[in-house]
Amino acid sequence: AAFIAEPVMGTGGIIEPPAGYWPAIQQVLKKHDILLISDEVVCGFGRLGSKMGAQHFGIEPDLITVAKGLTSAYAPLSGVIVGDKVWDVIARGSQEHGPMGHGWTYSGHPVCAAAALANLAIIERENLVGNAADVGAYFGAQLRNAFGAHPLVGEVRSVGMLAALEFMADKDARTPFDPALKIGAQVSAAALQRGVIARAMPHGDILGFAPPLVMTRAEADEIVGIVREAVDEVAERTLSTAG
Repeated sequence: AAFIAEPVMGTGGIIEPPAGYWPAIQQVLKKHDILLISDEVVCGFGRLGSKMGAQHFGIEPDLITVAKGLTSAYAPLSGVIVGDKVWDVIARGSQEHGPMGHGWTYSGHPVCAAAALANLAIIERENLVGNAADVGAYFGAQLRNAFGAHPLVGEVRSVGMLAALEFMADKDARTPFDPALKIGAQVSAAALQRGVIARAMPHGDILGFAPPLVMTRAEADEIVGIVREAVDEVAERTLSTAG
């Protein structure tokens, strides 16, 4: 058996697990000898301000799945990083029964592999993991300053270079808007008109941010200012209609 999860939920709404979640999960998995797979497709290679999301939370996975950040999406490439617990079984089985065939025609594509090597070298050379930690924390703080008391925003979430605004009709009661209003999509469209791409997440009225690891503090300020204009526009339209 295996348990697979993202260190921070991505498409599900950019949700950071509560304190103590990962230690408790790992305790249960070890007790029952269940493998832990860390899905780092979104969180890996600096996104959370650490090389892997697992490091950020002290997770000790048996397997790590990677993709997007491996090449910064300049070429399609994914992979699995195998820990000793699993590797030892594969190696022992290969010695006893012959090599395990796990390659395919398009595996290890040389162009994609070259893109990954160049991308990883840039991440290391430009200290982009450190930048993600520093500017990501600043970005999150600026979002909280701009939207913490906004009538349309129920919650501001951020970890490294991942952030989200969740819109609520009543933040105290945590009452969502009518899905038909598509508040998140409205804000996303208003931000796009002003030059900022922010994703309306598929579940709930959530606006997600995954800025490039090279983002500067000045660019973070610009994004927050533009998104504030977009949220205010939608708020004025929504609240006036409700009134």
